[in-house]
Amino acid sequence: MTMRVASLCRYPIKSHGRERIEQVTLSAGKTMPWDRMWAVTHEATKFDTVSPTWASCRNFMRGAGTPGLAAISATLIEETRTVTLSHPDLDDITFRPDDAADVVRFLAWVAPLCSDDRAGPRDLVSAPEQGMTDSQFPSISIMNVASHDAVADAMQTPFDIERWRGNIWLEGLPAWAEMDWIGRDLRIGDAILRIRERIQRCSLTNANPTTGVRDTDTLGALNTHFGHQDFGINAEVVTSGPLTTGAPAELI
Repeated sequence: MTMRVASLCRYPIKSHGRERIEQVTLSAGKTMPWDRMWAVTHEATKFDTVSPTWASCRNFMRGAGTPGLAAISATLIEETRTVTLSHPDLDDITFRPDDAADVVRFLAWVAPLCSDDRAGPRDLVSAPEQGMTDSQFPSISIMNVASHDAVADAMQTPFDIERWRGNIWLEGLPAWAEMDWIGRDLRIGDAILRIRERIQRCSLTNANPTTGVRDTDTLGALNTHFGHQDFGINAEVVTSGPLTTGAPAELI
């Protein structure tokens, strides 16, 4: 089977909703358009609102500490910069992350998902130059469907690929083959990406993306059966270009 794109996904608000998309145009040196465009700071954040720039994930609300966030899905209307979020335990909310009054509504909406014994959500922020991915460079995450299947087989239970929160899912390659691609270039559609690093996983992957409840030990399975805590790889776009679901991919 030819290696190809199985699915594409973006996360407009970091840790607060996922959205499947059918096509995207990647730009050299940039994250996936609209991916982690906004992030939710917490009460202990050190994010600089005066000169906003990329900041470490520890400054933001995350599913690792607040598993209920994992069950949020998102729909973004790019033209109006409007986001609709859905969660099985809450009514849907539609708002504009750049509108101060709407941010107040959003913070009230998400509050029931947050624990009283952790720093709560404080504000919704963005940085003009880079999406708030977990890597310091503008990264796009690439996942392998076969590697996901290998983890599910080891755990002897099926589970949703959305636990991994990947941008680009590939099929048609052996399980874990992507882990040997560090430093290599990958053409996907018309874009070329350089593979930079493996992704070490956190406890977010233990949370069910349908219910927001921790119901598996994904990290334990990775360490026990595969000898590491990694899943997926981060890449940097070096040549701009469009790609769609079903687009071919090849190492070059």
